[in-house]
Amino acid sequence: MNFMRNALRPNSLRFRLLASTALLVAIVLPITAFALTSYYRIAVEQTFDQRLEVHLDNLVVLSLRRTRDDESREAEIIVAEVKDEPAVPVEEKMAQRKEIELGDPLFKRPFSGWYWQIRALDSPLSNTVISDSLLDHRLTALPEPTAPQSGEKLKHGYISGPEGQLLRAVERLIIAGGEVAGEKAERYTYMVAISSSQLDGQVSQFRNMLFLALGVLGLGLILAGVIQVRYVLAPLSIISRKLNDIRAGKADHLRGEFPAEIEPLQVELNALIRSNKDIVERARTHVGNLAHALKTPLSVLANEIDKAREDEGAAREFADIIDKQTKVMNDQVRHHLDRARMAAQISVIGSSTSVQPVTRSLSRTLQKIYRKKNIDLFCECGDGLLFRGEQQDLEEMLGNLLDNAFKWARGQVHLSIVKAPDKPGYLTINVEDDGPGLTADKRTRAMKRGQRLDENLPGSGLGLSIVADLAHLYNGVFLLEVSKMGGLRAKLQLPVAIG
Repeated sequence: MNFMRNALRPNSLRFRLLASTALLVAIVLPITAFALTSYYRIAVEQTFDQRLEVHLDNLVVLSLRRTRDDESREAEIIVAEVKDEPAVPVEEKMAQRKEIELGDPLFKRPFSGWYWQIRALDSPLSNTVISDSLLDHRLTALPEPTAPQSGEKLKHGYISGPEGQLLRAVERLIIAGGEVAGEKAERYTYMVAISSSQLDGQVSQFRNMLFLALGVLGLGLILAGVIQVRYVLAPLSIISRKLNDIRAGKADHLRGEFPAEIEPLQVELNALIRSNKDIVERARTHVGNLAHALKTPLSVLANEIDKAREDEGAAREFADIIDKQTKVMNDQVRHHLDRARMAAQISVIGSSTSVQPVTRSLSRTLQKIYRKKNIDLFCECGDGLLFRGEQQDLEEMLGNLLDNAFKWARGQVHLSIVKAPDKPGYLTINVEDDGPGLTADKRTRAMKRGQRLDENLPGSGLGLSIVADLAHLYNGVFLLEVSKMGGLRAKLQLPVAIG
């Protein structure tokens, strides 16, 4: 099923290979059929012409045989008559020819498709001698060839016969008598014709068999193309499955033996994966070093603040200001370090996190933290859902959204995690509460870094902005909307991993 679906995509290699094979078959086989049929028709016509020429030769021999000379068995193109013999009138010669028997009964059956005719060109048309199969019909002469050969007196072609029959005919000009025979030269046209339906029948039978054979050949070629495509492109399917395993965290590099043409791709992909991991490790190291480097100066400031608070007056007031700004600095440093860590982790190939364990852990933690508020948490999470990313990033996003919902909810929080129906390849996470909610303006402000809408509740105002940043880094979507429960609904869409 997947093969056929991929093969129908115009930009796929399978489609290109199969389409080129089908196009080649569709062009070459009809041309081959036409060429072979034309060649076979010419060969059949030549065979029929040879057969007709044999009958024509017999007709000439039998018609020119003199009844008074029983010992003479030969027919010549120019008949040499005995000089002392008086000339025989044309009418008498034609009467002699009426007794001709070619030996084939088809020449006697009316309109059988087998005909012969002898016509004296120098006498009335009524003296034309015909076979019994013609009854009272006469055959028309063949047209002169467009480029006749020198001395050629034999013509081949098609003419119309009785009852609309199309005939294949052979015609020869015979000159009898002349100076050698002591007679006036007489010209005769001898014609033998046969119905072209017999010729067409043989050609049609050959064409049907040829079409059947070429059709089977064409289907065989297409089937061979399908098998060849599946066999040739099989390594690419294997690479696709192995890359899915790497992305799902089941493997750390591309293993297996591949054809020589694909081995360079395997080497480059493995090199890319190793380089990616090296970059991530270096980024994590730098993040850790920076965090450690900033930790000491901030600790010194915190100690100095504690000492300054022991004094009275302006020094204590100044210490409170420094303490507040130091906490802001800590929050900002943590935010940017986390963001750097996130960016590094996003580029890791093969990271995936099971969603259900994270939701269960966060649910238990938050219900303990907010147990005095008696918040009811309704959780809906599909089995086997995998987030394509780091577990701590999912915990960061989901934890911030749930913490915000518990903080503002009056009694209920709903959490649902399903595959996005409107965005294939993504998860949709909805966190809703029955709290006071936010206006459109406040929803926009809440997603900005450091914006706190209520100073009476604890927090730095970074939670929702961290969620927005992380969602952006994962090419996801984060929205704040009005909940059907009356409070706020946080909608988060993140990429799903293939399990």
